[in-house]
Amino acid sequence: MPSFRLSLSPQELLYIVKCILGVLVCYGFYSAFPAYPFYWSIISVVLVFTPDNDQTLAFDRIKANLLGSSVGLLMFFLPITGVFLFCLGVMLTIILGIILKLENTIRPALAAVVIVLVQENQHHNWMVGLERVGCVLLGCFVALCITLIFTKVAWAKLYYKLQRRFRK
Repeated sequence: MPSFRLSLSPQELLYIVKCILGVLVCYGFYSAFPAYPFYWSIISVVLVFTPDNDQTLAFDRIKANLLGSSVGLLMFFLPITGVFLFCLGVMLTIILGIILKLENTIRPALAAVVIVLVQENQHHNWMVGLERVGCVLLGCFVALCITLIFTKVAWAKLYYKLQRRFRK
């Protein structure tokens, strides 16, 4: 029989707050500019945050999103379409992720390359890819800002006070 935990640690609560703030900011862009695909920034922002609030991993995930977006955009200039385009994009993203020592964050890079490459209509348009790169990067930027805000000394003190309180 599986065991369940009915409480959240301060670290898990902080993760929830950061994700919700990121979604709210990116959704604000999505609703303010409906002509642009800012829904991709919502996906991007939640992929950057980590449950353990590891800043290094968060920054590596931002780098991975940049990698995946860049590879996806470069794929538009190759004379390849369909499943071969996706396979080549995935392969290049994995290889470059390994070369750049981003092994732990290759999954967000793969998500970014797929976000950029997916075409709702069958027209292969690099401007759509460029818009999506911008949206993915916006999600990364929002996550970066939220991460920096939550790493300030005042927030750290509050976090540790809450952590000590819940450990008692």
